[in-house]
Amino acid sequence: MLSKIVALFLVGMAVLAMFGKLRFPGQKALRARRCTACGRLKLGKGPCPCQKGSN
Repeated sequence: MLSKIVALFLVGMAVLAMFGKLRFPGQKALRARRCTACGRLKLGKGPCPCQKGSN
């Protein structure tokens, strides 16, 4: 009984690992919205705060 539980757990973890490696749609769009200088996500159409300079 205990060996069945362990085997099912290991199979479940293997399935989760396979799904985790898949690339979901929308990853490319998120990567394109990152700032090239600092890597932060840009919100809106303006420049990134790191490129605005200090006031």
